[in-house]
Amino acid sequence: MQTYVLRLEDIDPARIDQVGGKAASLAALTRIDGVRVPDGFCVTTAAFAEALAARPAIGAALERLAALEPADREGIRAAGAALRDRIAGGPIPDAPRAAILAMLDRLGPGEAYAVRSSATAEDLPAAAFAGQQDSFLNVVGAPAILERIRACWASLFSERALAYRLRQGIDPRRVAMAVVVQRLVAAEAAGTLFTADPLNGNRKLSSIEAGYGLGEAMLSGQAPADRYRLREGRIVERSIARKALATRARAGGGTAQVALAPERRDRAVLSDAQVLRLERLGRRIEAQLGRPQDIEWCLADDAIHVVQSRPITTLYPIPDAGAEGNRVFISVGHQQMMTDAMKPLGLSLFQLTAGRPMYEAGGRLFVDPTPELSAPASRAAMLALMGRSDPLIQDAIATVLAREGFIPTATAEAPAPHPASGGSIGAPAPIDDDPAIVVDLIQGSQAAIEATRTRLEPLSGVALLDAILEDVQVLRQGISEPRNVSAVMAGINAAAWINAHMRDWLGETNAADALSQAAPNNISARMGLDLLDVADAIRPHPEVVAYLRRAEDAGFWEGLTRPAGGSAAGAALRAFLDRYGMRCPGEIDVTRPRWSERPTLLVPTLLGHVEGFEPGAAARRQAQGLRAAEAKAESLLARLRALPEGAEKADAAGVMIHRLRTFIGYREYPKYAIVCRYFVYRQALLAEAERLRRAGILAERSDIDYLTLPELRELVRTGALDADQIRQRRAAHAANRKLRPPRVITSEGEVVEGAYRRADLPAGALAGLAVSAGRVEGRARVLHDMSEAELSAGDILVTPFTDPSWTPVFVTVAGLVTEVGGLMTHGAVVAREYGLPAVVGVERATERIRDGQWIRVDGSAGYVELLAERPPRADAPDDDPS
Repeated sequence: MQTYVLRLEDIDPARIDQVGGKAASLAALTRIDGVRVPDGFCVTTAAFAEALAARPAIGAALERLAALEPADREGIRAAGAALRDRIAGGPIPDAPRAAILAMLDRLGPGEAYAVRSSATAEDLPAAAFAGQQDSFLNVVGAPAILERIRACWASLFSERALAYRLRQGIDPRRVAMAVVVQRLVAAEAAGTLFTADPLNGNRKLSSIEAGYGLGEAMLSGQAPADRYRLREGRIVERSIARKALATRARAGGGTAQVALAPERRDRAVLSDAQVLRLERLGRRIEAQLGRPQDIEWCLADDAIHVVQSRPITTLYPIPDAGAEGNRVFISVGHQQMMTDAMKPLGLSLFQLTAGRPMYEAGGRLFVDPTPELSAPASRAAMLALMGRSDPLIQDAIATVLAREGFIPTATAEAPAPHPASGGSIGAPAPIDDDPAIVVDLIQGSQAAIEATRTRLEPLSGVALLDAILEDVQVLRQGISEPRNVSAVMAGINAAAWINAHMRDWLGETNAADALSQAAPNNISARMGLDLLDVADAIRPHPEVVAYLRRAEDAGFWEGLTRPAGGSAAGAALRAFLDRYGMRCPGEIDVTRPRWSERPTLLVPTLLGHVEGFEPGAAARRQAQGLRAAEAKAESLLARLRALPEGAEKADAAGVMIHRLRTFIGYREYPKYAIVCRYFVYRQALLAEAERLRRAGILAERSDIDYLTLPELRELVRTGALDADQIRQRRAAHAANRKLRPPRVITSEGEVVEGAYRRADLPAGALAGLAVSAGRVEGRARVLHDMSEAELSAGDILVTPFTDPSWTPVFVTVAGLVTEVGGLMTHGAVVAREYGLPAVVGVERATERIRDGQWIRVDGSAGYVELLAERPPRADAPDDDPS
């Protein structure tokens, strides 16, 4: 027998599928001591389903709706209007109607009620959907209540609600609507209470808004409200608004805006005691429901009634370092140029690889530099490091440090700070200026990777997991091996020396940028040029090009053998993937599919190279870069010799230029070596996952992505999988992907935003960090995925971040703009290698710059100008930019 109505106190809060998010939340509130919830009931989703079943045309309409894209505004509008008409225009089926009327008879048919929608995709931990469906106040009489229930059902398909759910990836066929019917409180005042700051996320701050009457005008933004901010029982801010109107219930039903008496307009709606009582109530609700809440309340006869509470879904989770006192956390992803959410297996492996503890929050990793920041000497070193790496992080940290007492000064010195990747930034061991050292380091790394492959190949089960866990420790030690660190730092320090001294001696900024072009042993830059050579092998074969345009990963290699020239083209591509196939977007996450597994990820870039370049472009580009670097070195040295004490200055600069050229290319190699090692682990783990799937332990291979390495070892040992845990972690990852990770967040949950604080920018320019000198104008191509990379020569790439997998597109573009990055992150290093003007750290660049917009990138001064849209000049090159 179907259940069509339930009293609020009889609802199981876990049955969102039956009563929707709002009713489930109200049911949970009725179980909290000291919380008044107006009496009422819920019309369940079973009644909604029966109403839809009585209108057969609705099913077909939902199928058409599910096929629409979120951007199809007209299609959504038409589909929604048709659905609303069908639902609102028909009667409520007999059985649900009888159950609703019987419940109204019990509660009082002549009472005034609030009728509120309660969708199954509403007021959820991952998506609140606030205000997306309809609610009605002061509904009087059974006929009016039945009509409003139908209106709530129909509002599930409002244009706004449909577009919102489609953007969130929610299938409209899987959403149902329940309806809450509650006695209306004759409120003298009403408003909202956030138990965390909704803007910056601080969990210690509460925000209250209050207005006279039912609060409808205030909640809809039509009337101003009194505002309070509270911290731990203290009112820290207040703003009393001039209030001209209040929402009141009308006799017979509905609401009206009533003018307030002049003497009440500037008066506070609430007393301080009521404000403090509200804060305490909010903290009690938050503690019981387990996360910060957005609460709607009303006040009658000095009693506070709660009419709604939903999670605040915009807050970023707080990393848990397990330490007492205030902490500040720095994003690892902003240093690694990969701010996407990672899955548990990827997080676990990266944490095990890192040289210092890292803490997960929202599917990203953070480090806790609080010990370094608490000691004056290490604090200065940390701020200097961040200034070179990411000025926005530096400024955010400085903001936190300026708050007296937030991070107390330590009595003992902390250890030297570490960058987010885990290596020490202390003085590196001395290293000779000898190119053979780099060659030896590379050969040693390759030998270690092959040794790992050989060791893991015959293993399976617990023995395999133990071997991987042991090898990760070897990898971790190798990253911080003194000679490896010294080789990396030698190039970085040489660049810093050159830039500082050329600025002081010659007045020239960013001199090291041009000197870094075509540097030897830059594995990322070489990869981009090698893909140009693959394009050369494909270009003479039009049938191969035609095949690649339609190719899919399934059967890719077999299909490539069929067209004329396919064998030669396939051999060239296989050779490329033998060396670089372990790379992919977001490559620090071992769960990401690699190029060798999904070669079509490379196809758009490869076809762009086929069309946009002439044969031999790679060699010409390398030679051009080498000539530019040599010419720059000769020019600098000649100018130095003309200065007082010029011979000594030129000699010193010559030594540093040679040192730069020797070591700067190696800066990209350690990460390549890590990713190579990760690929060996990935191949072994996928084989083990397949064994577990065939044994019936895993439902699918990708289940292992949602386990940490130690958890996976335990699974292999016991054969016992917690399927619910896997489902929960899949859902959590989907929610994490929608979060925007902060650069800096405190243990109070406050997201601290940094600023460039520059006064030297042209009007309207977007500030960033200059990382590769030069100025260029061109068409902006705003991309979030390398597989979308259909670029033309002269385009400027605008993207959230670039890791090494983006390098192949750098040979096409004329400039680079990213939202994250620093002087020595991947995009900056390769941009200098290729001579591309680049600005990184441009906040929300992909939102503030439109795809196709004409922009100017100043990689010397560090800003981007948005220009009037116009086509490229007639004399601009239209083919090979090399």
